[in-house]
Amino acid sequence: MHIADFVSGSFAGACGVVVGYPLDTVKVRIQTQTQFTGFWQCAVVTFSKEGVHGFFKGMSLPLTTISMTSSVVFGTYRNCLQCLSQARGAGCGPNTKLEVFLSGLVAGIAQTSVMSPGDIVKVRLQCQTESKRGPTNMLKPKYRGPVHCLLSIIKDEGFMGLYRGALPLMLRDGPSFATYFLTYAIICEMLTDSGQKRPGWSGVMLAGGIGGMVGWTIGTPMDFIKARLQMDGAQQMKRYKGFFHCISEIARVEGAGVFFKSWGINCLRAFPVNMVVFVTYEVLNGFLQADSVDPPRLRFE
Repeated sequence: MHIADFVSGSFAGACGVVVGYPLDTVKVRIQTQTQFTGFWQCAVVTFSKEGVHGFFKGMSLPLTTISMTSSVVFGTYRNCLQCLSQARGAGCGPNTKLEVFLSGLVAGIAQTSVMSPGDIVKVRLQCQTESKRGPTNMLKPKYRGPVHCLLSIIKDEGFMGLYRGALPLMLRDGPSFATYFLTYAIICEMLTDSGQKRPGWSGVMLAGGIGGMVGWTIGTPMDFIKARLQMDGAQQMKRYKGFFHCISEIARVEGAGVFFKSWGINCLRAFPVNMVVFVTYEVLNGFLQADSVDPPRLRFE
């Protein structure tokens, strides 16, 4: 992987995390806690009880691990494209849409190994509605911060507790990344003028935003199941015996439509986040004189 891709992807991913984190917190709370009935109600309650800080709980860990996840995604994506291109033989032209799709699929699955521990810590901290600054007689948060949360999960649930929800995370990110990369490539190709190698800035932003929305449309059901499994037993009695029991129990009690409960928030967050990510990535790549314009990684939290 080119160093320019790594630097650009890491910085662009960090910008995407900051831009989209407040909406991500609202999304996770709606998915996992029945006290929140909708977007505005959750946002108002969070702000009134916890202030602006409540929307950014657990953000430090995704920011510190963005370089690791970016390197896995970029490295896997690039290597897969190269291997598939070599398998077709020299002189076969640019990568096909199928190769882009398959490379994105593998890249999304590969990042699960490094993303899962940080993701469960993020979700646990986001779901803490208690405030540290409240009166002494009020209930205090279970976790004091990312490191304390990480160590507490290992202590209470074992090392494999960090990988609770890893299966739906993999089933979310694999198809979502594949669809995301493919959508980006198709839209960029449609918006590129003849004789040009890439579309203009507006085309790049549009392709990134739509790619993010399409990716989240595919990934929302598994994102919902992932969050439920990650929070199961953390605040109350354990409800789900496993992945399939979680799906059947949620569908039986709440209906199948609940799996798309956070779809609107995901799309609302995906468009501006991926516009920021793509623009930041392209600007830095141009500054570092990189010769590649592969799409940057999409953040799924």
